[in-house]
Amino acid sequence: MISELNTLAALWWAVILSGLYHGLNPGMGWPLAVSAALMEQKRSALPKALALLSLGHFLAMLAILLPFSLMLVLVMWEIEIRVGAGLLVIAMGVYLLINRRHPKILARVHPARLTLWSFLAANAHGAGLMLVPLFLGICAVDADTGHKAAETLMRGNVLTAFGVALVHTAAMSLAGGIIALVIYLWLGLRFLSKTWFNLDVFWAVSLILVGAFGIYAAITGLLW
Repeated sequence: MISELNTLAALWWAVILSGLYHGLNPGMGWPLAVSAALMEQKRSALPKALALLSLGHFLAMLAILLPFSLMLVLVMWEIEIRVGAGLLVIAMGVYLLINRRHPKILARVHPARLTLWSFLAANAHGAGLMLVPLFLGICAVDADTGHKAAETLMRGNVLTAFGVALVHTAAMSLAGGIIALVIYLWLGLRFLSKTWFNLDVFWAVSLILVGAFGIYAAITGLLW
């Protein structure tokens, strides 16, 4: 029991840390919030833009997690699904390592449509996929398939999906918001363009590592 609680706590911390990591990545959109505030010359534009970006990220997380939570076969094929999800995350990481170009569709979205841009950016970079192995691990800890009906289990997984998406997005918004506020108030976009480092490779590698961990955990039963 204590081991399961420790595992569950570790998984939720991983959800939070991944959110902070996403928030630090400029590819998730916080520079757009800084740009919006500077162009409108209104401090109030910054939290508004961050809120729209957060909404788009939250919806992107749900778009990935909800289909997994609604799968009744998760009860019967839990290990296989977790392994498959891990392979999918690894494949996304390898693809991003090979293809360094940013998706052209993001350039076609008007900068004012921050929610739509954030939704597309999160999916294009595999941000939602990164959460899948963690989410499935949490569901495995919560699920006592010998005593819960499939319908009850699925309902619990849906609530867990909302919880994971909400906690992750809150952490992302906190990290991105702090950086955006510091850049806006003191440093400016010129500092950002000269000093910020590229996280694309690190992002792709982190996807591969998370996917590999998900497969290892599913096979060894580490998250049971």
